[in-house]
Amino acid sequence: MGRLMAIEGRKNAQAAKRGAIFTKLVREISVAARLGGGDPAGNPRLRLAIDRALAASMPKDNIERAIKKATGELEGVDYEEVRYEGYAPGGIAVIVECLTDNRVRTVADVRHAFSKFGGNLGTEGSVAFMFRKVGVLTYGAGADEEKITEAAIEAGADDIKGYEDGAVEVITSPEAFESVKKAMEAAGLVPAEAGVTMRADNEVAVEGETAQQVVKLLDRLEDLDDVQHVYHNADLPDSAWQ
Repeated sequence: MGRLMAIEGRKNAQAAKRGAIFTKLVREISVAARLGGGDPAGNPRLRLAIDRALAASMPKDNIERAIKKATGELEGVDYEEVRYEGYAPGGIAVIVECLTDNRVRTVADVRHAFSKFGGNLGTEGSVAFMFRKVGVLTYGAGADEEKITEAAIEAGADDIKGYEDGAVEVITSPEAFESVKKAMEAAGLVPAEAGVTMRADNEVAVEGETAQQVVKLLDRLEDLDDVQHVYHNADLPDSAWQ
């Protein structure tokens, strides 16, 4: 009986996590469609949001419904984009991007997460200067780095990074991301993950209890419904995530 309850508990937890992911993806699709129109062919942000949703196994009906709500074909909720900046323990810079229908609720939740785990919410611009926006195409362990590098250079990528396990990242400017992605896919090099993100110019190493507190803060922020993305400049040991 206990084993069955444990299995059921895991299933419920997985379903809850999947639901939370879908909620965040639907919000991104909604905002992208509202700002740039419901046609993904002419809206790169919407196209990317749809790609992420399909990769997460979101049903196409959910995607279409979110677009229709955003474009006024169906009644829906208007979300606005807000960004918060602050510091985690150890002087770690954190950027929190949100989509919300209630700013008061969102800022209260974000501020509470920072204060609970030894951080503090800062003012706009307090840490943003430490980050830059880039496009990233990720190829998993064992990727053909030579072939990827050759294709990426030809496609106009800014940088290629190889890792010890054989994974490869192709870095682009935000403006070139779509064209580089298309060129890589046309060359038969489909990335495991692709998107536009924020990368810190320099990372700050933290260890021990400080690292654990940083991870707890990042996890809490990621779990908030209104939070879409969390970026930081922490260089964390693997043990901190356990």
